[in-house]
Amino acid sequence: MAEPTLNYVPCADVNGPRRMAYWQWGAADAAHTVVCVHGLSRQGRDFDVLAQSLVARSAKPIRVVCPDVAGRGQSDWLKDPAGYAVPVYAADMLGLLLHLKPVTLDWVGTSMGGLIGLAVAAHAQSVGVAVRRLVLNDVGPVIEWSSLQRIGAYLGRAPSFESLQQAADAMWAISSSFGPHTPAQWLELSRHMVKPLHDGRVGMHYDPAIAVAFRAVTEELAAAGQAQLWALYDGLTADTLLVRGEDSDLLSKTTAQAMTQRGPKARLVEFAGVGHAPTLIAPDQLDAVGSFLLG
Repeated sequence: MAEPTLNYVPCADVNGPRRMAYWQWGAADAAHTVVCVHGLSRQGRDFDVLAQSLVARSAKPIRVVCPDVAGRGQSDWLKDPAGYAVPVYAADMLGLLLHLKPVTLDWVGTSMGGLIGLAVAAHAQSVGVAVRRLVLNDVGPVIEWSSLQRIGAYLGRAPSFESLQQAADAMWAISSSFGPHTPAQWLELSRHMVKPLHDGRVGMHYDPAIAVAFRAVTEELAAAGQAQLWALYDGLTADTLLVRGEDSDLLSKTTAQAMTQRGPKARLVEFAGVGHAPTLIAPDQLDAVGSFLLG
């Protein structure tokens, strides 16, 4: 498998300098840039298969950029855990776009990455770009409270494991909703989810403090935020594809259908046997996203 290049961009922060890492595939000088942003506890290498597929399928040069959101992967951790929230993440991404200077910009956002995409699309003109096509992967303005409770039950733990395989097995126990994967596929998805520890074991890649702001959200606050998210969604000018796992507990069928009727009137594609969230490595998922972005 080809490897991406690892790059860094400085981020503005009142608590001192820090960097955000991003993985780059394809042609660095391509006019067409696709930014792929991961979910809450994941990192940019989740998109390896999608990035390689887009580069291979594109008739013209293309650049696929997959950031590690602050506190994840190779990016710096925040000194103030309260900053682990969409406004800070979106500001970091706008700084990244200012650095990348894309001519044509598309966005793929899984779960949290989709919420960041909504915020970025609303403010992209401030850095001289516009989101042309937007893929929202299993996320919308209404996030089911039961799903947030499920995620909160494991987020922020700092376990260690004897091996990558042991870590992969533990992650599968809480991630089986991602849908069918071969052992090899899951091991590859897990490889960049861990980092070596001083005692020879491996631990999770992210700052456990990402759970602080997440756990501060109450059911009432989540409900209050829906109006703001709907306003961002309704204001979208980007051509929008909504990807949904048919068994998703985060994005309800009702919300997904509403998203096809208002705002950008997203095209909806659902995948059977998958919950939250599709990993975009199965051939049918790759084809849906690739055809939308490159068609």
